[in-house]
Amino acid sequence: MYPPPHTYAPVPAPRPPRRWWQHPALIITALVVLPPAGIALAWTGQWQRPQKILATVLSGVWFLIPLMSDPQEKTGAEAKPQAAAAASPSPAASTGPTPAPPPTPTPSAAPQMPEIVGRPFEEAERMVEALIDGELTARSAYSDVVLPAGYGQWAVCFQDIGAGAGLAPQQATPVAHVVAPGTGCPAAPGAELHPRPAVPTTVPTTAPAAPPTAARTTAPASDDDGTGGGGGSVSYRNCDAVRAAGAAPIRRGDPGYARHLDRDGDGVGCER
Repeated sequence: MYPPPHTYAPVPAPRPPRRWWQHPALIITALVVLPPAGIALAWTGQWQRPQKILATVLSGVWFLIPLMSDPQEKTGAEAKPQAAAAASPSPAASTGPTPAPPPTPTPSAAPQMPEIVGRPFEEAERMVEALIDGELTARSAYSDVVLPAGYGQWAVCFQDIGAGAGLAPQQATPVAHVVAPGTGCPAAPGAELHPRPAVPTTVPTTAPAAPPTAARTTAPASDDDGTGGGGGSVSYRNCDAVRAAGAAPIRRGDPGYARHLDRDGDGVGCER
């Protein structure tokens, strides 16, 4: 008998050369550190199919464990604020003293009268009107001086409400006594700037009486209406002469009073 023919085993095909990303160490590291990338490298490598399936299962479980577990409890500095908040007592359980209520606001004090003596009336008026809802009234400090239309620059000599006194809303209007610029202040309000000369009440007995004819020739004609005006040896041509003599205003009964000096007929001539 002839011997059976020699059987030859099939020769396995040669494996392709291994790339660097197919190195087992690199694939295992990727499976642990970054499971999705490691699974992809495992299936492109030269491992056997059972090895690839096992590596895929283990790496997937390793990847899902952190996602499925509960978040870790906060420790250290993050846990301290929560612990302090839990330990702090609630406001209702506080046993401290009750805070005092805020003080009730008190009504503001009344404004005080400013010092206006020596100031022009316009400036003093603005100062007073800034404090109260009213006006400052002006009066002449001299009884024989009449205030003109514009007296804003007249100086204040006296004020009826002293400086520092309270100005209540219901209080009367403050009054300032003023004088013209360049004129001194009197000792008290109401004094006369040009005092009238004193009229003698008795005729000297030693002086001889003047004859009527002499009085008529020496005395100029007078416009007196005969109602008590003064004539005699004193007469004035006009009010300028009266003022020059310091007798303005001249009243009925004063020496030199005449009707032509009293235009309104009220008994007082040369008022202005």
